[in-house]
Amino acid sequence: MTPQDMARIHAAAFVHDRAWTAQEIADLLASPFVTHLAEPQGFALTRLIAGEAELLTLAVDPAAQRQGIGRRLLHRWMDGLEAQADTAFLEVAADNTAAIALYTSAGFRQTATRRGYYQRKDAPSVDALILSRQFTHG
Repeated sequence: MTPQDMARIHAAAFVHDRAWTAQEIADLLASPFVTHLAEPQGFALTRLIAGEAELLTLAVDPAAQRQGIGRRLLHRWMDGLEAQADTAFLEVAADNTAAIALYTSAGFRQTATRRGYYQRKDAPSVDALILSRQFTHG
C-alpha cells in the first residue's frame, strides 16, 4: 500500500479531522522506528522506541468498517509487541466510541486526557483520550 493509498483511506476515515497527507505518511515511513500494517481497505502506522510502542493511526475505509479489519490490524500489531515492548499507547478522540470499544476490548485503559486536542472542521474541539496497555515478557 502506497502513502497515497494510505492518505486516501485516512481522509475518508477521519472526515471531521485534518487528514494526513501522502507526504506526511511517507516521512513517517522513512523513520527506522515506524512500521505499517496493511490490508486492502485499511492500515495502521506504529512506532517503537526504547520499549515503548505507539499506535500512530489506524484507519479503515468507511465502506469496509465493521468487518473486522481494524481488529485484525490492532491484534497483528500487538502480537508483534510481546517480545519488544513494555508498554503500548495510543490516543483516540473521546467521541470515537467504536474505536474506544475496540481498544478497551484489547486491554487498553485510559491513563490521561488531552483537553480539546482534536480541532474539528465544523464542530467544537474534542478531547483525546490516552489509552495504554502494559506487556509482560515471558
